[in-house]
Amino acid sequence: MPTPPLVKKPLQAAAAKLKRTGRALGKLKPQPVNPVQALQDIKARRIARRSSSGLQLVLADRVDFLNPVHWDALAAQTVFLSRDYLRVLEQHAPDNLEPRYAMAYAEGRPVAALLLQRVAVGGAQLRKPGAKRLVDAPMAGLKEHLLVCGNLLVWGARSMALAPHEDEGQLWHAVCEAIYRLRRADKLDGQSDLALIKDLGMAMADVPPALRLLGYRSVETEPDMVLTLRPEWRCWDDYLASMTSGYRSAAKKLLKDCASAGLTLRLATAEEMAARADELHGLYGQVHNAQGLRMATLTPGYLPAMATSLGDRFRCRVVEAADGRWLGFVTSVNDGATTLGYYVGYDRPANAEAPIYLTLLQSTVQDAIAFGSTRLSLGRTALEPKAKMGCKPEPLSCAVRHRVSALNWITTALTKTAEHDEPPERSPFKAVVD
Repeated sequence: MPTPPLVKKPLQAAAAKLKRTGRALGKLKPQPVNPVQALQDIKARRIARRSSSGLQLVLADRVDFLNPVHWDALAAQTVFLSRDYLRVLEQHAPDNLEPRYAMAYAEGRPVAALLLQRVAVGGAQLRKPGAKRLVDAPMAGLKEHLLVCGNLLVWGARSMALAPHEDEGQLWHAVCEAIYRLRRADKLDGQSDLALIKDLGMAMADVPPALRLLGYRSVETEPDMVLTLRPEWRCWDDYLASMTSGYRSAAKKLLKDCASAGLTLRLATAEEMAARADELHGLYGQVHNAQGLRMATLTPGYLPAMATSLGDRFRCRVVEAADGRWLGFVTSVNDGATTLGYYVGYDRPANAEAPIYLTLLQSTVQDAIAFGSTRLSLGRTALEPKAKMGCKPEPLSCAVRHRVSALNWITTALTKTAEHDEPPERSPFKAVVD
């Protein structure tokens, strides 16, 4: 007899959880160890952790405290290291986040520019809101500090600029030395037990060995979903024309369904965003608060300030109802050859009636084409709809270290058991004929 639908789904979910648990436990099985090699590795790590990188470091609490010429020479690699953006971050940072900066020099030459963030994490950031009383009490008293080499408000390798043609091992040693010095300097405000190097733009297997030598453990996270824009795509219709009929019809239907619901998709100005900042923030909150892990929450002024500061490098599209209410928005940022489909927000009840989120998501293709970019980066979430747009996964990794070396075995166990969803394979485009 077939299992009733109401029973089958919970059973399938339970079976999937058991399988994941089995895989995680399997990863914790002890691996064969060569005792001689293990002792050599321990000695090498001990020496490395107690040695200087040989570079000179400058640490700062504000970007304007640094030499602007030296910073700009390296920071030109990404708009998220530009002083225009960093001033916005300083003025509109999440309540639990404080920016920090570091620069490394080799014989007077700037060779590394780093954005770091000191982050206070409590129970509210680690679980979805709801009436789970058994969890609320122990989580309420939780408060820890992290020192993140990276930016919690963006994904990808956009918070670190290393000079080319320098000794890679020495540069990474300097990165870790800067993290150590900042962690020690911030001790008066509370101990940071964990240091995190966020979003290395590489697979876990390619993480620099210098990080492992200095006690960091790497973990692969969800990939960045990236659409490569073809040179012949000069407008939205060109993109649609390159798709197979099924995917093209689905993309067009999203727009038709929104139009049938009386919704209009249009660009919003920076002035409109500032005037309606609370409305935008409410839409963002409906998406953000549904996430299980919320390390940092945007302030209402952050996106409007970005729009004003970045000018032509920033776009905001809104879904507007017939009565003028905004029911959704998506932002796009031009970061050189790459456009980021950045923050999104939407009214959940309205999205149940019309495909607001999916329509906003695919509209970022128009922004990327308008910016003249060759890539559209859409980040980690919603893998299925992004794959249907033509996005392919690009690996991202993080590296983490506990301040107490003896406790790093916990970090090792956590990184070994970490899992993430794999993006589906989709082929929405027609075959290219040479």
